[in-house]
Amino acid sequence: MRGRRLRRAARNFLALFAAGVNAALVSVPALGRPLVPAERRYIPYWNEVPACDDPAVFERIQSRFHDREAEFWDTGLEIAALYEPAELGYKTKGLDYIPRRYCRARAYLNNATWHPVFYSIGEDLGIIGFGFGVIWCVEGLDRNYAYAPHCKMVRP
Repeated sequence: MRGRRLRRAARNFLALFAAGVNAALVSVPALGRPLVPAERRYIPYWNEVPACDDPAVFERIQSRFHDREAEFWDTGLEIAALYEPAELGYKTKGLDYIPRRYCRARAYLNNATWHPVFYSIGEDLGIIGFGFGVIWCVEGLDRNYAYAPHCKMVRP
């Protein structure tokens, strides 16, 4: 009888001790890295991100789409024009990340179909870190599912 009481007391003590340790750990604030906005870093970003309707952005999307479809998929598809560009977000991942603008447009292809195009424009993400970089996805034509599902990985 006495052994049973002793085991029960030890079990209760351990349960209270574990609860106390958990409470102490939860009450301590998380120690993370300091959030320094990208514009105030040692090597700062300058917020020089083109607008969603910038012709240079459209040219880059159209030429890379042509290269992919002609050389890799061999479909002959081309983007004839991009219409109705709209901004979905700017710096939506946080102030301390590379400045990015998230956009959406409608693409008219040479086979007379319309497809939504999602793209993000990032500062200093061009060749060797010079100029802007564009990551894009034409919904319905992401054949290798790089940005699946439905180009969700390009959106904010």
